[in-house]
Amino acid sequence: MTISIERPAAAAAPPAVSLRNRGRGTTTAARIVGVGTAVTATSYAQDELLDLLQITDPKIRSVFLNSAIGRRHLTLPPSDGAGARQSEAQGDLLDKHRRLAVEMGAEALATCLRQAGAELRDLRHLCCVTSTGFLTPGLSALLIRELGIDRHCSRTDIVGMGCNAGLNALNVVAGWAAAHPGELAVVLCAEACSAAYTFDSTMRTAVVNSLFGDGAAAVALVADDAGPRDEGTAADTVPPPEPRGPRVLDFASCIITDAVDAMRYDWDRDQGRFSFFLDPQIPYVVGAHAELVIDRLLGRNGLRRSDIGHWLVHSGGKKVIDAVVVNLGLSRYDVRHTVGVLRDYGNVSSASFLFSYERLLRENVTRPGDHGVLMTMGPGSTIETALVQW
Repeated sequence: MTISIERPAAAAAPPAVSLRNRGRGTTTAARIVGVGTAVTATSYAQDELLDLLQITDPKIRSVFLNSAIGRRHLTLPPSDGAGARQSEAQGDLLDKHRRLAVEMGAEALATCLRQAGAELRDLRHLCCVTSTGFLTPGLSALLIRELGIDRHCSRTDIVGMGCNAGLNALNVVAGWAAAHPGELAVVLCAEACSAAYTFDSTMRTAVVNSLFGDGAAAVALVADDAGPRDEGTAADTVPPPEPRGPRVLDFASCIITDAVDAMRYDWDRDQGRFSFFLDPQIPYVVGAHAELVIDRLLGRNGLRRSDIGHWLVHSGGKKVIDAVVVNLGLSRYDVRHTVGVLRDYGNVSSASFLFSYERLLRENVTRPGDHGVLMTMGPGSTIETALVQW
């Protein structure tokens, strides 16, 4: 397969579309008010995994050891008695995905709600994201039953969009929050990457097996009503939350149609299961298009890259991060959280950017008026971005 990585011509950006509740005549903005993350119980260093998986090929060992990953959380199959790991049938992998997604998802959701100063009974919309397994009923329904969430809670499930899907979900839920001021919504990304592994001796699976880890992250949003209220209705209106997190201002997307097959999760007939594929050219394809979508996002909001104080980029892999840094002119400090999450957790797919956001909050370095850019990449090939302001 040949992928074009020519730098795309810049296109004129359309006018920015603000998130407004036009029907009520008030301006509303979805604000991030909480975040929480969770991982599975067991983690492994890269060199440990090489021994556990009995990988001796020097080229494959090099892929693991040069990944810029220190440890990852994984749920490996048991030993077959001879030291090797047992092969898991696709049905077993789907069962693993269901169990881990519910466990991690519940923990991340609980942490997120605590930070938001909310409880399960306050939740009005739950959007669940996953690409590491297929569930019907979806993860949202399973969590509502498992946790005793109000059965009238509205919900959305986003399945199969890959590592970029967290921002696709944030876009949808920010719009929902803007249409329902004062009501709490949560995006939950739960990725049981251990349920999407194939163990063989090929370089294709080695690249995937060296990169991904289990993880979940949740982010809570509430739209504060910034416009005038109708007289006589103040007592019936939920007061807006205190401005503890950034407002979500805008989104921009770019699908790289020439590379639509460069990242895919398809059926491996030899293995009898689904298998993920990453084209080696992906870092360069993403890098070549990063400027296009970022300048589109910032330009229509009257901003330049130098106006952005905080960059939260998906921890897609060392080469992907390097390509984004070079093409956007970022510093290593700008991507410190992206690099740190990759080092400590590997690529946790759609949840990765929220792991970085959580680390940024812990630093306590954001100030009112600061702008931030969230950026994720995934199958399509797609780059998703969001602009926020504290």
